[in-house]
Amino acid sequence: MKLKVTTLEAGTAGEVELSEDVFGVAPRADILARVVQWQENRRHKGQHRTLTRREIDRTTKKIYKQKGTGQARHGAASVAQFRGGAKAMGPVLRSRETDLPKKVRALGLKMALTSKHQDGDLIVLDFAKSADAKTKGMVAAFGKLGWKSAVIVDGPAFDTGFERAARNIPHIDLLPVQGINVLDVLRRQKLVLTRAALLALEERFK
Repeated sequence: MKLKVTTLEAGTAGEVELSEDVFGVAPRADILARVVQWQENRRHKGQHRTLTRREIDRTTKKIYKQKGTGQARHGAASVAQFRGGAKAMGPVLRSRETDLPKKVRALGLKMALTSKHQDGDLIVLDFAKSADAKTKGMVAAFGKLGWKSAVIVDGPAFDTGFERAARNIPHIDLLPVQGINVLDVLRRQKLVLTRAALLALEERFK
């Protein structure tokens, strides 16, 4: 499979050969759904919690005598009935992370890449570089290329000027190749891989 290489000036810079093992895997919705759910579960913070009785910093002295007051019997001010007390059966810290075999994760990424290629939304970019590091110029370049929603993947690190110019553009995500994942690939319309990212991906799946 061959694909034309695009430049930021909307020109062409030859062709590249795409690996069948990476970009020729038949997509399956169930596999993609499993990988996306696994990612969402890992991203969930799970930090919503309340203080328990043991964590309330209040006196444990009996607040009033047991009998003769006409009120309910209470032994501490840390109970849920009082202001500043603990919340009965409140939320606690928990992780929603689930397990997913590495082979299924790798297969899901291949399927996401293949899906973008089959839909015509896979673009190979020659170089992701910007000489002036100006966002205005980068917006104009992306508009000429028709990139309204895209995730751009480069090699181990982005060019400083390009990253500075593109990082604040709405609906444009920048990812190093080691951080590419199914969720970020699918959530944007276009997948833009630089030559360096393409080589790194194919090397990764050998």
